[in-house]
Amino acid sequence: MQRTTHRPRLLTRPGVVALAAAVALTAGACAKSEDDASKDTQSPAAAGAEQKVVTPKPGSKTCAIDAYGAEKLDLKNATVGFSQSEKEANPFRIAETQSIKDEAKKRGVKLLTANAQSQFSKQISDVQDLLAKGADLLVIAPLNSDGWDPVLQAAAAKKVPIVTIDRKINATACKDYVSFIASDFVEQGRRAADQMIEATGGKGEVAILLGSAGNNVTTERTKGFKERIAEKAPELKVVFEQTGDFAREKGQQVTEQLIQSKPGIKGIYAENDEMGLGAVAALKGAGKKAGDVKIVTVDGTRNAVQGIVDGWISGVIESNPRFGPLAFQTLDTFTKGEEVPQDVIIQDSAYDAGNAKTEIAKAY
Repeated sequence: MQRTTHRPRLLTRPGVVALAAAVALTAGACAKSEDDASKDTQSPAAAGAEQKVVTPKPGSKTCAIDAYGAEKLDLKNATVGFSQSEKEANPFRIAETQSIKDEAKKRGVKLLTANAQSQFSKQISDVQDLLAKGADLLVIAPLNSDGWDPVLQAAAAKKVPIVTIDRKINATACKDYVSFIASDFVEQGRRAADQMIEATGGKGEVAILLGSAGNNVTTERTKGFKERIAEKAPELKVVFEQTGDFAREKGQQVTEQLIQSKPGIKGIYAENDEMGLGAVAALKGAGKKAGDVKIVTVDGTRNAVQGIVDGWISGVIESNPRFGPLAFQTLDTFTKGEEVPQDVIIQDSAYDAGNAKTEIAKAY
């Protein structure tokens, strides 16, 4: 994440520091069509499940509408376009989309939605279509970090502000997009490494089930994990790395290969819960017992937290998908002419054997 200088006096404004509160969809919900928020049922988040923002560091960069080149407007009278990147089979994406829909409905804002079904070319055309349909503002959950020039140029031509969530677009903040709202993925990797070190005693061979290529989440979660392992547990060796594309079936397939090629593997770091749950299925299929191979994942889905309770997963670092309130508050503050952070960083919690059973209600 970029952290450079700006006027710190603005960081005390409520619109800059305290962007929070949420309505979430639990992991037990089913994928729905991306049409009408009014058709969706709402499920209130458990206490403490809302996204919380890390207070920006003094000197963090902000963005104002004049510098961006857009025009002020009333969010209540605006049309917001939301582009979801992935198929809604993943609880993270289900909860993310539902949070956007819930917040739009709560605020009475017209929302246009599209789902790229994990196809980057479709996501580009989806966003172009949202612009053609009259979107005044865009919230994008990018599939990839690169390749967004056609969209950025089209949005700039219409002076449409963009907020990106969860994954970063490789472009210039406060020029190509307004704000990026997400977790600190490097820190997530470090915290996952801490859990792995504790679970394994800091010795042995471990594997990484990598997320999808071409986005900052995979790169940064890997970077944080490896850095912390090298720093704190040099006797813990990463001996296997292969992408599982953030998908459960692929995570299972890769783990099946892993068991064959590295039968003495002691731990698996899965860069999201779905791959971790796939790893659990592979280990069960191979006749392993709970705890034989230590698994640490990132996300915080209910199934993964239940995996801790059942003994198959050692720890889960949360990556909170309930972006609706923060995304709309950022747009509201920005379109009123006030400054907003270019990077809105979320403070994530974590689950382990000590709290999984009591805090599973917070999972999604």
